[in-house]
Amino acid sequence: QVQLVESGGGLVQAGGSLRLSCAASGRSFSNTAMAWFRQAPGKEREFVAGIRWSDSSTRYTDSVKGRFTSSGDNAKNTVYLQMNSLKPEDTAVYYCAVDKWRRPVLSRSNNEYNYWGQGTQVTVSS
Repeated sequence: QVQLVESGGGLVQAGGSLRLSCAASGRSFSNTAMAWFRQAPGKEREFVAGIRWSDSSTRYTDSVKGRFTSSGDNAKNTVYLQMNSLKPEDTAVYYCAVDKWRRPVLSRSNNEYNYWGQGTQVTVSS
């Protein structure tokens, strides 16, 4: 059984920063990439950012480029999301996820991730 635990969410004013952390644990599970998704009320879950361990490549959705940074430690199965210059539209529940399959590029599809955390709330006030 694989468990992912997110932390670091909270309430922040627009323009502020938060750092999310996610640690995955379990017995002998494959972990080729970790990603962050978010889901705002009434909206579908969307890809935010991620990191692929084989080459440490990262990928971001356009709306967070230049503001968010994904990093991590493969040996510790841990991923971080540094979020700067936060906007009210960043308000959502943020989930981390693990992809256990090797892919040519880091996937942006939530259907291709195998393990999920419970989510952490990020609220940005205007």
